[in-house]
Amino acid sequence: MEQYTPMMQQYLKIKAEYMDAFLFFRLGDFYEMFFDDAIKASQELEITLTAKNAGVEEKVPMCGVPYHSAQGYIETLVERGYKVAICEQVEDPKTSKGVVKREVIQLITPGTMMEGRSLHDKENNYIATITDFLDDTFGLAYTDLSTGESKVTLLTDGWREVVNELATIHTKEIVVSSQFPIDKQSEMKERINATISYEEETDVAPQFAHILSSTKQEKLQKTAARLLHYLYRSQKRSLDHIQPLVMYQVHQYMKIDYFSKRNLELTETIRSKGKKGSLLWLLDETMTAMGGRLLKQWIDRPLLSKHAIEERLHQVEVLKEHYFERQELRERLKQVYDIERLAGKVAFGNVNARDLVNLKSTLKQIPELIQILQNIPDETLQNRLKDLDPVEEVSSLIETAILDNPPLSVKEGNMIRDGYNSQLDNYRYATRNGKTWIAELEKSEREITGIKSLKVGYNRVFGYYIEVTKANLHLLPEGKYERKQTLTNAERFITPELKEKESLILEAEEKSIDLEYDLFLQIREHVKKYIPRLQNLAKKVSELDCLQCFATISEERRYVKPTFSDDRKLAIVEGRHPVVEKVMAIQAYVPNDCFMNADRELLLITGPNMSGKSTFMRQVALTAILAQIGCFVPADQAILPIFDQIFTRIGAADDLISGQSTFMVEMLEAQNAISHATENSLILFDEIGRGTSTYDGMALAQAMIEYIHEKIGAKTLFSTHYHELTILQDSLEKLVNVHVSAVERNGHVVFLHKIKEGAADKSYGIHVAKLADLPQELIHRAEEILSQLENEKNYERADGSELESIRLAEQSATVNHEKGNAQEKVAAQQESVKSEKSEAQLSFFDDAITLADTEFASKEKKVLQELKSINLLEMTPLQAINAIYDLQKKLKK
Repeated sequence: MEQYTPMMQQYLKIKAEYMDAFLFFRLGDFYEMFFDDAIKASQELEITLTAKNAGVEEKVPMCGVPYHSAQGYIETLVERGYKVAICEQVEDPKTSKGVVKREVIQLITPGTMMEGRSLHDKENNYIATITDFLDDTFGLAYTDLSTGESKVTLLTDGWREVVNELATIHTKEIVVSSQFPIDKQSEMKERINATISYEEETDVAPQFAHILSSTKQEKLQKTAARLLHYLYRSQKRSLDHIQPLVMYQVHQYMKIDYFSKRNLELTETIRSKGKKGSLLWLLDETMTAMGGRLLKQWIDRPLLSKHAIEERLHQVEVLKEHYFERQELRERLKQVYDIERLAGKVAFGNVNARDLVNLKSTLKQIPELIQILQNIPDETLQNRLKDLDPVEEVSSLIETAILDNPPLSVKEGNMIRDGYNSQLDNYRYATRNGKTWIAELEKSEREITGIKSLKVGYNRVFGYYIEVTKANLHLLPEGKYERKQTLTNAERFITPELKEKESLILEAEEKSIDLEYDLFLQIREHVKKYIPRLQNLAKKVSELDCLQCFATISEERRYVKPTFSDDRKLAIVEGRHPVVEKVMAIQAYVPNDCFMNADRELLLITGPNMSGKSTFMRQVALTAILAQIGCFVPADQAILPIFDQIFTRIGAADDLISGQSTFMVEMLEAQNAISHATENSLILFDEIGRGTSTYDGMALAQAMIEYIHEKIGAKTLFSTHYHELTILQDSLEKLVNVHVSAVERNGHVVFLHKIKEGAADKSYGIHVAKLADLPQELIHRAEEILSQLENEKNYERADGSELESIRLAEQSATVNHEKGNAQEKVAAQQESVKSEKSEAQLSFFDDAITLADTEFASKEKKVLQELKSINLLEMTPLQAINAIYDLQKKLKK
């Protein structure tokens, strides 16, 4: 290192403390990067890579960006998950000896962004920390540095619960100990797409006292302290806006795991990962950024307290009924700026005068909001009035001190009102008076010299001057003018009087700008004292915004107020899928009823593809979620239990990140539901078992149905193409068959999208293939094969479903032995299978049971023996068909 120049030695010393960040090293008007930082930054930012002599034989790689436009480059790097350390000169180059002293003044990371395009108005920007206490508990704390919101909890249900919480809050950065397991760090990076940072310190420092005052529990304090140490160390400033920690427990809210939130598309769609098409997109009629962020939090965490839910619903109902007041409310809220983030900028020190004017404008809306609520005669809404604090001290100060249209920069002046400070007024008088004198000087000099083109001008290099064209130089009197600058066509002069005025004007301007900046800092520090009141106001305004949002949506989309049952009854009349209904626009959405009670705990849903089974299942879940966040629901009537958890297994998707197949993902999601569901949960299982062979899939599906029915008792919607499972209605007393109806007309299928009692009679798979425009030749061939398979009696068909159905029925009989003799149970199931052929999809045998008890001719016995020896599990469908065809030929001989 001694070989390098002193400046490069300084760079390397600072860089050694920030190895995981790009070091923006200030040199004059540029931020420079060197070595690997330069190579990588030139690629990421698409800027020119050069080289610099640094005292060694080989030049070192270098690239740079202008400091005045660095913000855009910084945001680009941070959006891509990188960190940027800003290294500035911290002493005046004019007075320093040797290399100017430099220090990192801030570390900008994905979780600490305070402004810029990557900070979205209606999304929180959380940074979280995880502490593993090695006793099966994890501490989780997180904060949004831009708003000051802070929360902490202990998680006791294993690592999966930790990942689920991190995914729920969509954290951008996670702070852990350097000893945190590498495999868990990798999973967080990949699954949650979060940047990993490190902090070892967990001691509670004095400056954290007000933030940690809400908890004395050591684990919670240590968890939060790790995060706070990281923030203070990286941001290098007082963070007065960080609010006292709010403790919460995950079981205080309805639990919806990561997979279920994804499947239900609560805040983003599965395909595009965007907001449009999600429940959040449908609901977001909020008028403020704060309200938008709170709405997302409410959707992520539906309530469990019946009292709290009904209180929200009541206020939504009142606002819904008072249309004109609600419209006035929306108009006023439209003029409310983001109080939370404005308060954060005040504390952080990056607020400007225009931000303060926006804050004043917002505070002036609060009395109007109060007046609107006073006109609504409802006690619960009246109770909100006392929390709507106008913080008049702040609005009055800003009104008195700051101009209405100040510049963005706080270092260029022209932001403080006249009359606010007497010294500033004196400077401004001197400046304005001096400029008036300059204008009069130009006029008088033209008259004295007779030079009409003479002008008095100013530039930053030469100051004030009198400019005369060369053609008019002979008109100037001798001795009065001192030559200052020669141009191509003119000469510039100065006079003693002009020099004196120039000194007065420039001194007044410079002092005026400096004084304005100092006054602005004083105003900012005064506003900082009111941050807690501003944050509390922001919370109350955002709640009001969400309530009017629910009322607006409920009225516009004809939603009804749900009621809650204490006996776990679910009765939805003419229910609709809220998002699909909106997307369909003017098209008619087909509503459906859903009824479940103590005698109907599990609905087994059959019906063709594309008929609406998944939509029906999702709309039941979304109705429950809407009700428990306090919104009206899309139905004509809705009576609901309060669900503690919702689990879904809908759709098929590989988990490429963890290298898991569709079927493995399916089994993991099913395992999570079965392991954690209670009788107060809602389970949605769509087509369980499709990812494996027919035998395996059907066996797993039936076993899951039986387990949920007998061991859990949760409200369950289970859709399937295994029509053979519909016979379970005879053995499982709380299981009921329903189906999505369809009709066939002139060879074409029409999906009615209507849920009806009973099992479906057909799958209509070939009809769906027609809709997909598969080749006609292929369709005709499929119809021929289907006809052949349906008409061939007494022989096993490709997938052996009836034998499988019988085998599964035997297992079911064993499990339910208390209901009768197992042998008799099997016989009953066999008879049921034979008598209900029209209710099952393409059975494999018609008379297999009869054949087993009939005396065969020797040829038939031989064929039957061969049939018994065939192992279908090791055969492809085509091999099975060929084997059956060979046996059929032997019988015909």
